Amino acid sequence: MSSTKDRSPALQIDLSSLQDYLQKQFGTGARLIEAGEMGSAGKQGMKEFGYGKPLHIRFELDGEEKQAVLSTMRGDSFGHQFYWDRAAILMFQYETGESMEKHVSSLGFGYVDKKDNLVPVVEPREFFILHEMAEGYDYFLDLERIKKKGLKQSDLELTKEFSRWMARLHSRRLDDADLYLRRIRNLIGASECIFGLVDSYPHPYDLFPPERFEELECRLISWRWKLGSFTHRLAAVHGDFHPWNVLVQPDGDFRVLDRSRGEWGEPADDITTMTSNYLLYSLYSGPSLKGDFEKLYRTMWDTYLEETGDWEILHTAAPFYVFRALVIASPKWYPGHSREVRMSLFRFMENVLQDEEFDYENINKYLG
Repeated sequence: MSSTKDRSPALQIDLSSLQDYLQKQFGTGARLIEAGEMGSAGKQGMKEFGYGKPLHIRFELDGEEKQAVLSTMRGDSFGHQFYWDRAAILMFQYETGESMEKHVSSLGFGYVDKKDNLVPVVEPREFFILHEMAEGYDYFLDLERIKKKGLKQSDLELTKEFSRWMARLHSRRLDDADLYLRRIRNLIGASECIFGLVDSYPHPYDLFPPERFEELECRLISWRWKLGSFTHRLAAVHGDFHPWNVLVQPDGDFRVLDRSRGEWGEPADDITTMTSNYLLYSLYSGPSLKGDFEKLYRTMWDTYLEETGDWEILHTAAPFYVFRALVIASPKWYPGHSREVRMSLFRFMENVLQDEEFDYENINKYLG
């Protein structure tokens, strides 16, 4: 198993790369004089620039000598394991430093590419991503069809393929306890996860008053400590595997969209996300999981457990079901639900936390 503990190796930045950056940032009138680690004399022979080691730079700009400090961040276990974590901190510093009295001025902002070139980012306002356009239709359309017209054998086969895909994905494991704990901490406390979702509900909310939210949060704190003993389960995950992030291809295969919340996490995150939506669609025809959507739910769980042998996942699934229940019960995200559908989801997310092991074969007991 590999580790993420060294996610910020030394950079191989030579003086020509630094000179090139200065000219891209400030124009052709910029000329490097010398560079070296802070606290040391200028060293023209510098080759390695380690993360967290500020670099003192002397350069000339249109005939006037200037000095600057080039800084990066070192990866650590405090939510800075990945370069995109560190990028967010540096973006914040670049954007907000100028607005504070007595704060040093920001002269430039950029990134180091895979060839150790320094690339300036000039006056950023927003970022974007460009990806391929895949053929296919949103998987939720299949669920709408099943709700109205019933299940096809191909629907069960696709669900089995979802489980086999998850089994392959989750087979990639990583030995990094800090990263697993981070994912559990984020699950409960992040703005787009449980506590953030709780805050997004209207307060007070007649279907789920404040005292029930408070009790729910207290139970989740206990689960946070319980899941601290499962750090060996860290695996590659999607992180947002729901019917609106799946494209069904013309040949019956599928593609996935919008991988979220990092590359590594708890496998229960993915399977609870999709099976929660099978539960949701079933609740539109009554207060239980039954019929075609129960078949999809059972097919997914049974196939996944057969493929992985990971029965331990039943000991970690409950708080992930709470997260997804809060999402799909939300009056903000799903304003069209009936009162009965929301009440069923609220009962489910409270009751599922009471068992040490999720009883996937008897899910309806959590809806009572």
